[in-house]
Amino acid sequence: MAILFKFPGVVAMAAFAVLLQTPSAQARDVTGVWMTDDGQGAVEIAPCGSKRCGRLVWLKTPNDSAGRPLRDGNNPDPAARQKPVCGVQIIKDVELQRDGSWDGGSVYDPEEGKSYSVMLKPISNDNLEVTGYLGIKSFGETMTWTRAPADLKKCQSDTAQKAR
Repeated sequence: MAILFKFPGVVAMAAFAVLLQTPSAQARDVTGVWMTDDGQGAVEIAPCGSKRCGRLVWLKTPNDSAGRPLRDGNNPDPAARQKPVCGVQIIKDVELQRDGSWDGGSVYDPEEGKSYSVMLKPISNDNLEVTGYLGIKSFGETMTWTRAPADLKKCQSDTAQKAR
């Protein structure tokens, strides 16, 4: 015990370093509605248990040339190809990491019909880094999403309409 009092600065610095590594100290919540980097869509991220998941809730161009809602036509599941893109879950099961990022889940790209590993990293209250990757994060693609305006009018999927 006497050794600790001889080096109080070292003990304080070690305690501070431990606090910085805990999720609660660095974590910014990723919940909310986020505009994609290209401005073509918005994703609402919400809790799904202790993890976070996200659904597509707004599209700049929600309808095809015939005026019908866009469908998830590239989905690898043939049964899902007739469902509207609005409401599709595109982020699944990201978990809070020690460094404050959210990782371990997947992101679905409806334009390609493919899923990738994903890491979400809050860089401010209004900016979120989204990195989609296959295996190695450093070879992935990182985009910056911005918090959507509070008055963003969400699209209505068939699922959401049936739930009402």
